Amino acid sequence: MPVIAPVPAVPPARIPSQREDSDGAMTAGTTVDHLTETYRAHYRSLLGLAALLLDDTASCEDVVQEAFIRVHSARNRVRDPEKTLAYLRQTVVNLSRSALRRRILGLKLLSKPMPDMASAEEGAYEQLERDQLIQAMRGLQRRQREVLVLRYFADMTEAQVAETLGISLGSVKAYGSRGIAALRVAMEAPA
Repeated sequence: MPVIAPVPAVPPARIPSQREDSDGAMTAGTTVDHLTETYRAHYRSLLGLAALLLDDTASCEDVVQEAFIRVHSARNRVRDPEKTLAYLRQTVVNLSRSALRRRILGLKLLSKPMPDMASAEEGAYEQLERDQLIQAMRGLQRRQREVLVLRYFADMTEAQVAETLGISLGSVKAYGSRGIAALRVAMEAPA
């Protein structure tokens, strides 16, 4: 009779501990050094982006710093380190939207008179055109306004705008062309 040897016991599969799993996730995401370097290198452009969506410097700085903090705390979600800047831009746009919503709600709740604008002879026409452009931009749909601000004021490519807003390239082109057409009509209309 042949002798049958027992099958050697296979050690159970090793389940990584929570600490090891979180370390693995951190290596898969962007590093703190890369995130910090990207933030420092693009701080001014992020601040400019926030400034185009908001209207006061203090809020812009707060938004950009908050964006860094949020991306830092969720850096393991940034699988491709090359997309770190895109995550920062997207977060700046989202936080700017939130700041504007809070501001609008505050204005609705507190109906205080707006301060009068001081008259100035020099640059009066420029100020009038700027005010007319701002008013016309406010009359656009939200997406049209965001696309135009990112495309022409932040000087992003259409692909960068699409990535920042999370929409397709075709949508960026459509929102952009419709927004420009609406701006032309609004700027040519008699005041």
